[in-house]
Amino acid sequence: MKGQWIGRTTGDIEGLIIINIDDYGKHYIGEVYVFPDNHEEPSSAGFFKTKDKSARMDFKAVITSIDPRTGTPGMWEVIKKYYPSITNYSKEADVIVHFNKNKLHLGAKTDIGIKIESEIIRKQFTTDSDVEGDTKSWEEYKSFVSTLLGQKNLFRGQRARWKLRTAFHRRRRYCLTRFRTEDIHQLRRQLSARTPHLFNLNDPDEFGAFLNLAQNHGYPTPLLDWTRSPYVAAFFAFKEVPKNVKENDFVRIYFFNEKKWRTDWQQVYRIDATALHLSVLETLAIGNERLIPQQSVTTVTNIDDIESYIKSKEIESGSNYLTAINLPVSERNIVMQELFFMGITAASMFPGLDGACEELREKMFDE
Repeated sequence: MKGQWIGRTTGDIEGLIIINIDDYGKHYIGEVYVFPDNHEEPSSAGFFKTKDKSARMDFKAVITSIDPRTGTPGMWEVIKKYYPSITNYSKEADVIVHFNKNKLHLGAKTDIGIKIESEIIRKQFTTDSDVEGDTKSWEEYKSFVSTLLGQKNLFRGQRARWKLRTAFHRRRRYCLTRFRTEDIHQLRRQLSARTPHLFNLNDPDEFGAFLNLAQNHGYPTPLLDWTRSPYVAAFFAFKEVPKNVKENDFVRIYFFNEKKWRTDWQQVYRIDATALHLSVLETLAIGNERLIPQQSVTTVTNIDDIESYIKSKEIESGSNYLTAINLPVSERNIVMQELFFMGITAASMFPGLDGACEELREKMFDE
């Protein structure tokens, strides 16, 4: 049952429903967000813990309203003035859920008698990208990116044609409320002992820098790294490919139209935002000297299947935001040599001992 389920509700409230469920060992914990089609009705957040991991279960969910100003859970007493037609608000709900593989049915009745149902069929979890991409040689790639001068694009290089997914979601975590309350607390406790800067997590700039620092040092977060340089992206795509590779395979470089995306869709900069979003975030390089040479930009999201979300927005707007190019791994040595002459090496991308040793390894060893 764990995962992200996105569908529609029927009954007393019709609208969008998002269910995020984490596996907690012997039981599940989860969060449910309901966004009515009628904007005169408040959106709601529900939080629950199951008794076990049965395929059919019932439990109570605690309900709170979503503040329309912030898009995050808030107190009904504070925001009820924005919904003058609503005189009573639910505080809890009895919920029945049953699921089978990629199909989930939810029924709920609140303490004031509101009933909703939802049946969601979810795509099978896969790691392969749904973006086809064009296959190009290195020379064709260089020629193509030269036509992008002056445009505002983001690039992401990967060793293979993996689906765009944050490290947080790749680890099969989905509840960002839990991430905010549990993970951030532990991260701050550990990182504060190892960094000279004490991050003020109430400051959005410092909070973003803190998350990016954790991400760049291997902790899974709901951030996804990009770069403004198509050549830096090529470095990251090829860096894990062996020198004498024989396989007939390809690396993948994604192109994301940042300017158009930011123009067309609202950007959200809260880690605990409830509505679906993919937002471009430029963080400060506090204690993170990698960001500048990597020309790093990140996206933050609460969505597991980023590609499907972008595709839905492309259909809605009639625009194209995401494309990809596949480059043959057989050109690995040529690419890395040319990137070396551009100054794009492990030592420049990863300032410090690790980067210096990786660059020397590339130079001094044949494999």
